[in-house]
Amino acid sequence: MDNRAEVREFLTTRRARVTPDEVGLPCGTNRRVQGLRRSEVATLAGVSVEYYTRLERGSLSGASPEVLESLARALRLDEAERAHLFDLAHAAGPVARPRRRRNPRCWTPHPSLQWTLDAVTAGPAFVRNGRMDLLAANALGRAFYKDTFAMPGSPPNIARFTFLDERARDFYPDWEMFAEVTVAILRAEAGRDPRNKELHDLIGELGTRSEEFRRLWGAHNVRRHGTGFKTFHHPVVGEMTLAYEGLEMEAEPGLTLTIYAAEPGSPSAERMSLLASWAASEYGDGAGTAVAAEPRAEGS
Repeated sequence: MDNRAEVREFLTTRRARVTPDEVGLPCGTNRRVQGLRRSEVATLAGVSVEYYTRLERGSLSGASPEVLESLARALRLDEAERAHLFDLAHAAGPVARPRRRRNPRCWTPHPSLQWTLDAVTAGPAFVRNGRMDLLAANALGRAFYKDTFAMPGSPPNIARFTFLDERARDFYPDWEMFAEVTVAILRAEAGRDPRNKELHDLIGELGTRSEEFRRLWGAHNVRRHGTGFKTFHHPVVGEMTLAYEGLEMEAEPGLTLTIYAAEPGSPSAERMSLLASWAASEYGDGAGTAVAAEPRAEGS
């Protein structure tokens, strides 16, 4: 991925989003740009117009943390966008951060991780990477994402399901919101890990096969995905509104353990119990499994 182009598009789209009145500047009557002018961003960030212009053209190499922080404040970046800006700067620097490596090339969850997932019996629990591959799950996780697991290819991938499988339009009642979140997660991961060939292969595949993905990818939005509520329409038990918590795995940097839970006593909790019964009949003893190895090129 072209780092300079990524920087240019990200900063340009962030600048276009901020209006003068949001930062205490006069709007004027003869504005030819959407959002802020470069000179206005430079003033807010405390740098020269020439320097900011160079940054926006993609030359983040050598930018100090202080400059990046000032730029983040000037452009009113949220925490996910700020982290993405720093990731892009690290990737542009002469000495980038060490990339995460796993040896052997195919990652397999430790048995204790699968035991932990299987101990979660009231809701889906699964492990994914930044590419949105499902790497391990409990029985309810497999039942919850049954259509994702049914797609060809390995490992099963949430992003591929979202954009390339028509069943996703039913599974996600607010498909547009889920699609935006999916792209924002992939965009953030591409900034953190710009040399990940498998990630870029996935982005290329989705961009080639999905017009909606291309449109959303061009927005350059990024997102951290930690906690909240989502509504799903499961093909077996129907609609469920679930809380979710995403936990970064200390022992496996780059992987996230996510748990979904229904409010106790709610209709969604009743339907989750029905899904658990279905999963027990579908998967025998109810134990989950390691879903697939994580393809990872050495040094990526």
